[in-house]
Amino acid sequence: MIMTDKREAVRKEERVGIVVLNKPSGMTSHDVVARVRRIFKMKRVGHSGTLDPLATGVLVILLGKSTKLFGKFEAFDKAYKATMIFGTKTTTADIQGKVTQELPFQHLTQQQIQDILKEFVGDTEQIPPMVSAVKMGGKRLYELARKGIEVAREPRKIRIDKLDLIDFAMPRVKFYLECSKGTYVRKLAEDIAERLGSVACIAQIERTKVGPFTIEQSVNLEDLSEKHIRNWTG
Repeated sequence: MIMTDKREAVRKEERVGIVVLNKPSGMTSHDVVARVRRIFKMKRVGHSGTLDPLATGVLVILLGKSTKLFGKFEAFDKAYKATMIFGTKTTTADIQGKVTQELPFQHLTQQQIQDILKEFVGDTEQIPPMVSAVKMGGKRLYELARKGIEVAREPRKIRIDKLDLIDFAMPRVKFYLECSKGTYVRKLAEDIAERLGSVACIAQIERTKVGPFTIEQSVNLEDLSEKHIRNWTG
C-alpha cells in the first residue's frame, strides 16, 4: 500500500498539465498555489504571473513538469478590466492603502478621459510600483514597501495595445486594457490621473486574459477538480 502511494505521488509530480483558475479576491497567488497543492496532493505547483489579493481573474496554475514552462507563460500578453477612483492617492495605489493625497477631480470630463487614454496606447515606459513583485537586491519591492522603505526604480519598457473607456461615473472610471507583460495596472491609473492634474487609485482589477486563456475558460477555486487539468506543452 505504501509503495502504491509512492508510485502515485511520483506519477503526479511527472504530470504535464495546467489549470486556468478564476482567482478570488482576498487571496494571494501564493495562497492559491498552496490550496491547489492540497487539492491535487502535489508538491510541484506554481503560477504564471502574480495577482495580488485585491485582484481577481485568470491565474494559470502549472502542475508537475509544467512548472518548467513558467517563462513561456509569463511572457504572454494580458488583458484586464479595472476601476479607478479619481481624487484619492494611497500608499498601495488601491483602496486598501492609506490615503496620502486628495485632489479635485470634478472638472474632468468623459471626453478628457477618452482622449488621455489614447495617449497611453503604444510602446512606452513605466516605473514599477513599490507594491509590485519586482526584485531589487534580492528583495521583492512589496516586501520593502511593507517595511515603509521606498527605493528608486528604473523605468521599464511596456506596450499597451488597447485602452478603452468602459464606464464613466465620476469619481469612478472603468476601463479595458490589453498590454504586454510587466504592465502594472495600478501605476497606469496613477499615471493617467497625474496627466490630468489629479490623483487616483484602483478599486477593482480583473484579469480577463493570459495569452490564449480567457476568463470564460477559467474555473472557480471551490469547483476545482482533476477534470479541469489541461494537457498543454506549448
